[in-house]
Amino acid sequence: MADITIVQDHAMAMEEARAAAQKVADQMVVDYEMVAEWQDDVLSFKRTGFSGTLALTPGRAELEISLGIMLKGFSRKIEEQVTKNMTKVFST
Repeated sequence: MADITIVQDHAMAMEEARAAAQKVADQMVVDYEMVAEWQDDVLSFKRTGFSGTLALTPGRAELEISLGIMLKGFSRKIEEQVTKNMTKVFST
């Protein structure tokens, strides 16, 4: 079960939503030093103590993040930062 789940509605075409999701992933790679890869419309990402998926469907992006024991204390801060980034990227 995910420690953080963020759902962001959008009005983008799937190609545009995928480009927006890639922006979110690129920022997460920088912020959290992780690797990310696509499989169909699901972006998987991971690093030690941090993993998850960003699934795209028409009109919706759903991010699920699982945190290791060392990062659970930072879950609120991580959720706030990622929520801001997703809102910014998917609202354009």
